[in-house]
Amino acid sequence: MQRIIVKTSDGSHSLFIKELNEHYHSIHGAIQESEHVYINAGLRQFISTKETSVSLNILEIGLGTGLNALLTLIQSERFDTNIYYTAIEAYPLELVLIEQLNYLTLLNAQHYANIFNEIHICEWNKSVKLTDRFTINKKHTTLQKASIEGEYDIVYFDAFGPRVQPEMWTEDVFKKLYTVIKFNGCLVTYCAKGEVKRILKKVGFIVEPLPGPPGKREIVRAWKNREGYKS
Repeated sequence: MQRIIVKTSDGSHSLFIKELNEHYHSIHGAIQESEHVYINAGLRQFISTKETSVSLNILEIGLGTGLNALLTLIQSERFDTNIYYTAIEAYPLELVLIEQLNYLTLLNAQHYANIFNEIHICEWNKSVKLTDRFTINKKHTTLQKASIEGEYDIVYFDAFGPRVQPEMWTEDVFKKLYTVIKFNGCLVTYCAKGEVKRILKKVGFIVEPLPGPPGKREIVRAWKNREGYKS
């Protein structure tokens, strides 16, 4: 499938797949969306509940352009937090495409250029320490076939939407993820369709709808047994 670089409303790049009529990120802002959904509603919220510095295990479904991983790596430095990041990606992108994306410039993070490349070219199925605070382990497979080891504090669920990848938004998929999330851990996703929220509740998550980024009314944070909170 051909992937075309497009500029979203906040100036940051996304990719467009013509055959699927689908973008990798929100056309209203790629960086804006990732920061809102995965960093603010996921990572920062989780860190804010901890009284001391923490070590976090994060699982991303859909590495894609590596934007979520890059933003998380940057936050690991800012919050002095050790992050162990597992990413599942069935269709990796070519480095020649990655090198054209403008995330580093817009984030004023050009000093991470080599590390951003390493996110994509480092060895698969092996833990690779990219910085003192950030270790990544990429799984080149589908979620359905993946053997997920360990337990995770946060899951970034960033698969293509139900229209394009209905097989990613099923009860079996969310059951699998529920079993590997720690007590009081959470899953965050940009998709807030009613059917998705119903499935999340059915498998045991406590669903917390949140305001979405520009261009999107709502997103979802789903907790595993969060104390003192009810859907």
